[in-house]
Amino acid sequence: MGTTPVRITALRALAWVAALGLLGALVACAGSLGAAAGGSNAAAGATAGGGAAGGLSAAGTAATARQPEDSALARTALQSSFVARGAVGLDRLQQDDVQRLCSEAEVTGQPVSAAVAEQIERAAAAEVSWPSAQFLAAGDWQRGERVAQSGVGRQWSDPPEAPAGGNCYACHQLSARELAYGTIGPSLLGYGRLREQLPRGELERLVYAKIYNPQSSRACSAMPRFGAHGILTQEQIRDLVALLVDPASPVNQR
Repeated sequence: MGTTPVRITALRALAWVAALGLLGALVACAGSLGAAAGGSNAAAGATAGGGAAGGLSAAGTAATARQPEDSALARTALQSSFVARGAVGLDRLQQDDVQRLCSEAEVTGQPVSAAVAEQIERAAAAEVSWPSAQFLAAGDWQRGERVAQSGVGRQWSDPPEAPAGGNCYACHQLSARELAYGTIGPSLLGYGRLREQLPRGELERLVYAKIYNPQSSRACSAMPRFGAHGILTQEQIRDLVALLVDPASPVNQR
């Protein structure tokens, strides 16, 4: 019984080798491909430009070493594998400065330096758009639970005008009653209850900033920049804050 010959061109083989060599980079920038944890919320990561982080390019160039030929070949292979469809464009393949720095760290296995991490966090903190204390205190945990459960938005099959969800359960445990949740991120069960010693206004602000731009507290966080990239509205983020800190929320039930 004969076998079917497998024909792989040298160019294609090289492309795959280069692409596999940069697997860490693809994982690190999965958000920019619009495939958030679990794949059901293309919100994940977002595509907008560097914003306040634009000044990080020089630091990244000094901190990392590229192999231009392999990188270019991998980019060519990657770009040829995707097509624009619906509301999803090829601009999602373009990394901003933070994504480039963090991808390089993933590829090389060398974390960004303390100085670069501080730059990333400072720039991300400057991007946070703060609502009033009264606005933030008016969050509704029940609406927040709906946002956390929803994986709709930013996918090619979603209407462009459809509000995006947070798809929070794809990465975190929140409610003890929810049996299906991801473990990419830490468990948030009892989040507010375990932080009762913090003044309420301070805790809300910490959580708001973390959701709006998680890079503000942890450089190269894999969490999507929900507010900075316009994935969620301020109202949605406010309601997610309530989900995490309100004593009546299922997150904080024993």
